[in-house]
Amino acid sequence: MAERELWSCPRCGRTFANRNQTHTCAAVGGPDALDGRFVRCDPVVRQIFDALVHHVEPVDVLVEKSRIALHIRMSFAAMMPRTHWLDGHLVLARTAAHPSFRRIEVYSAHNVLHAFRLTEAPDAEFLALLAEARDVGEQRHLGRS
Repeated sequence: MAERELWSCPRCGRTFANRNQTHTCAAVGGPDALDGRFVRCDPVVRQIFDALVHHVEPVDVLVEKSRIALHIRMSFAAMMPRTHWLDGHLVLARTAAHPSFRRIEVYSAHNVLHAFRLTEAPDAEFLALLAEARDVGEQRHLGRS
């Protein structure tokens, strides 16, 4: 299946897989904005975040008002740094189990949110699920390359 070109919001410049995607336009911050999210956090929280991003690079890191999103064609993970841990969620095309998952919300057959909390470096199983979520971000689960 041919991959459709991404649509860019004319106001904020964020890219989306679907034209006129509903969203809240917000300035996406650069490296300083990202660093600012970790100022009051234990160093391990930034280490966990960096390990997650490194595992799925290259991706767009979108620093938004309430979260930090990892984005390709669509956002597939979001994180909210806390003082002693990293909260967040992965979007998978199925339901999966992992000890770090605190909640699972099924939005459709191929859109399942897995909320997590990490207090230490992610294990290999979690990283494999993150890579699977990256495939969702590329919309591979829809038959796109």
